[in-house]
Amino acid sequence: MSVSDTLARSARPASRPSPGAVLELLKPITWFPPMWAFFCGVVSSGAGFAGNWGVIVLGVALAGPLVCGMSQAANDWCDRHVDAINEPGRPIPSGRVPGRWGLWIALLWTALSLLVGWSLGTWAFWATVVGVAAAWAYSAEPIRLKRNGWISAGVCGLAYETLPWFTGAAILSAAFPDWRIVTVALLYGLGAHGIMTLNDFKSVEGDRAFGLGSLPARLGFDRAARVAVVAMLVPQAVVVALLVVWGWPWNALIVAALLAGQGAMVPRLLADPKGRAVWFAGFGVLLYVLGMLTAACALHLTLRT
Repeated sequence: MSVSDTLARSARPASRPSPGAVLELLKPITWFPPMWAFFCGVVSSGAGFAGNWGVIVLGVALAGPLVCGMSQAANDWCDRHVDAINEPGRPIPSGRVPGRWGLWIALLWTALSLLVGWSLGTWAFWATVVGVAAAWAYSAEPIRLKRNGWISAGVCGLAYETLPWFTGAAILSAAFPDWRIVTVALLYGLGAHGIMTLNDFKSVEGDRAFGLGSLPARLGFDRAARVAVVAMLVPQAVVVALLVVWGWPWNALIVAALLAGQGAMVPRLLADPKGRAVWFAGFGVLLYVLGMLTAACALHLTLRT
């Protein structure tokens, strides 16, 4: 959408949002990481897919369109003043989601998430409670974890990767997942700290204006990029070592190759962190999530044998 289109729409504020504006508020592009992590949890559980497709599909929907979508709506509502500086074309600051509609949508999606989580059983319900609570704590006053980039990036990484992975494995296992599943899910959640740090590169101006301590705003682009790289790569190296110890050298080799591909991109990122953060996040995350599935397959074979 052009700037002139945005200004034209802002000049004629609607009384209610269009379906397209609501969908944009829920940010479908952000749903993929938790949906993928949930699927990795399902795979890693060692359980078969036969007879479980309904639960799996509903769980994927819970992780992505519901809980993640709710977190995006809540974040945009709580960040509407910051977004007016960083990204004025977003649905709320542009007026395409007028009044308190952003808040009502976030609350409605919170209720729907809890309802679907409850329908999937005890493990899914309490995991949903944790995810919903983390989303509101991240964005809303008085807690607003976004004030501290070290904490907020960590919470996001664990909520996007570890929690849905754990949930998928717990639902299919109908029990607390095997410690190896929890360990790998935790490592990939910790690695996502770096992904979330790179995501904050686009918001530095507004973050500094409103005192939000995202790592790029706090450390500057160069140092934040170095932190992001270390946060992403080190946990994956630990996963490689664990796969070797657990007797799956070929899976370890694949994850190591994907890790090497990310490492090969690091010099270009560090040469221009501000200009290449999005590029590195895009290609690096693709290799990252392929490694997640490779590790999940190794766990699947381990727990089936």
